[in-house]
Amino acid sequence: MRRPVSALLIVSAVLVAGVAGVAVGRSNGPLPGWFSAIFPATADPSPAQPAATEPIVYYRDPDGAPNYSPAPKKTASGREYLAIRSSEDVSFEEKAPETMTAKGGQPGRIRFYRNPMGLPDTSPTPKKDSMGMDYLPVYEGEQDDDSSVKVSAGKLQKAGVQTEVAELRTLNTMVRAPGTVEEDERRKSVVSLRFEGFIDTVENVTTGTHVHKGQPLMRIYGPNLSSAAAEYLSALDGRATGALPIQALKGARRRLENLGAPETFIADIERAREVPVYVIWPAPQDGEIVERTAVNGMRAAPGEVLFRIADHNVVWVMVDVAERDLALIEVGQKVTVRPRAYPDRPFIGKVTVIYPHLKAETRTARIRIELPNPDEVLRPDMYADVEIATGTEAPVVTVSSSAVLDSGERQLVLLDKGDGRFEPRPVKLGRRGGGWIEIKEGLAENEKVVVSANFLIDAESNLKAALKGLDTGEKPQ
Repeated sequence: MRRPVSALLIVSAVLVAGVAGVAVGRSNGPLPGWFSAIFPATADPSPAQPAATEPIVYYRDPDGAPNYSPAPKKTASGREYLAIRSSEDVSFEEKAPETMTAKGGQPGRIRFYRNPMGLPDTSPTPKKDSMGMDYLPVYEGEQDDDSSVKVSAGKLQKAGVQTEVAELRTLNTMVRAPGTVEEDERRKSVVSLRFEGFIDTVENVTTGTHVHKGQPLMRIYGPNLSSAAAEYLSALDGRATGALPIQALKGARRRLENLGAPETFIADIERAREVPVYVIWPAPQDGEIVERTAVNGMRAAPGEVLFRIADHNVVWVMVDVAERDLALIEVGQKVTVRPRAYPDRPFIGKVTVIYPHLKAETRTARIRIELPNPDEVLRPDMYADVEIATGTEAPVVTVSSSAVLDSGERQLVLLDKGDGRFEPRPVKLGRRGGGWIEIKEGLAENEKVVVSANFLIDAESNLKAALKGLDTGEKPQ
């Protein structure tokens, strides 16, 4: 009877031990003391650790997945997220050794610790910031190169820093502005008399008629002109007989010229030896009649405008450009003009005059462009869209516009010197266009500059200058 009872007790003990083992195995907590006492092999050989009292920064996935939470949380399988306290290493920077080799081969000492986020805060002893990140040590000799700053590879990769090579490019910037077609002032003339006269008849010419130089416009009678013509005829006869000196003949002819008598009128007197009753008044130039006031039988006073004639074979386009673009424009630059009446027909001209004054109301400068107009399709007061090609054909050193850090007082680029070292380089800028900027001074061809996330390195550079100022007592620039 005793044997069945003993066997039953043994089986019960084994079952209890197995259930307890499974429960303890599935638990993340420590083994109970009684279990360790019964099974010494399961006791934790490591010494007991004191309970952590530092504040919890965040919680992370217990399986090591890149999942984090600011509050307690469970996984999909029901496991609790692990608490990460401020005393634990949460720095995202590469751990620096406690000492580094100085230039002389001797181990350098730590000068101070700086904020890992680039803030202007230093500490003589190790500390953490509000996020629990360790301050970074700065060693003797680490900042001997005053012209450059070193950024860790991890930070460069996280910030997405990219570099490009400065290259020679032909930089042409198009200045675009609206314009208006106008007549060439040098190709306009008026027809008027220098004496009082009467218009006998006007030829068959009207406003808009194209006339040629010397073409008859009207027939005129003028008492003063007839009197001067008679005097010149007497001088011709007297000179033929030798009664008058040559000076008298020249004076009589000069009087006719001063009255504006046409050369054909004077030639008729010399040839026919008589004074014509009327004078045929010719057109002074080729062009279109843009105004006619002369009518048959009218009295014409001296200086009264009877015709206006303009030659449209060459026209001007007047353009008002913004004050900021004025420095890009030079006399002689090529210009493309597209009249709005003929948008698919470009006309090529050049800048001939840059007017010396600005319009105070619009802050614009007036530019004059000269265009050939052989078929006279360009008419005065037409609107046109103008493109002025600024710059030269010679290639210049250029960088991407994003590479330039412009504070208003200085312009600089960040030169990549390799191995995570960058040098702020002041530059002198030139023309801009197409996303590129000309570098006149401070940078050479094939030098590598930062074109993205350069604000990060610039902040590091400014921090370095500030720290140097703290060491030397100087105010950083």
